[in-house]
Amino acid sequence: MTLPKLILLDAVGTLFGVKGSVGAVYANLARQHGVMTDPIALDAAFRQSFKQAPPMAFPGANPTEVPLKEYRWWYEIARSTFKRMGVAAQFEDFDGFFSELYEHFATADPWQVYPDTRASLESWRAKGITLGVLSNFDSRIYRVLDALALADYFDSVTISTEVGAAKPDSLMFIAALEKHDCELADAWHVGDSYEQDYQGAIAAGLKGVWLKRLA
Repeated sequence: MTLPKLILLDAVGTLFGVKGSVGAVYANLARQHGVMTDPIALDAAFRQSFKQAPPMAFPGANPTEVPLKEYRWWYEIARSTFKRMGVAAQFEDFDGFFSELYEHFATADPWQVYPDTRASLESWRAKGITLGVLSNFDSRIYRVLDALALADYFDSVTISTEVGAAKPDSLMFIAALEKHDCELADAWHVGDSYEQDYQGAIAAGLKGVWLKRLA
């Protein structure tokens, strides 16, 4: 198999993931604010709220407005998650709770780097392959990559909130490629979502690689 010149990798679910579950992280912090919830049910509620949210992309937004839009996007998901559980009103200060929650996910604490991640990145780098991150994440990705000691592996980071479009939109892949001297045929995209990563890459003209991690 001919090696690519560029490999673009998804972030969450591909390079690293949440320790345990989002529900467990939410429940732990909620408990510190006096709100008791079941982590399993909370995780299911989060998945429902996340699935129903619009794409995390803000086309036409002024770059200076993006961080606040990202914050509000996640605020609505968190609020909806706890409303589904029927406990949102139990928070004395939900805004304060969410501020802490949002900052928590910008640190290394809730994340785990998958065992194969660093070995794969080092192997590709040793072969002279350029690496980039291509993710439907928000601008906290830069802090998370630094905190997890992954940032130095990558020559570029492309995220949906900066592009104004989210995978599987071809604009995401085009935006990432424009940062590199690389033709479509010489680039791969690796990700854990069949629709967003694999099919999105193929539709954009790249080779798609679906990484199906076991739960």
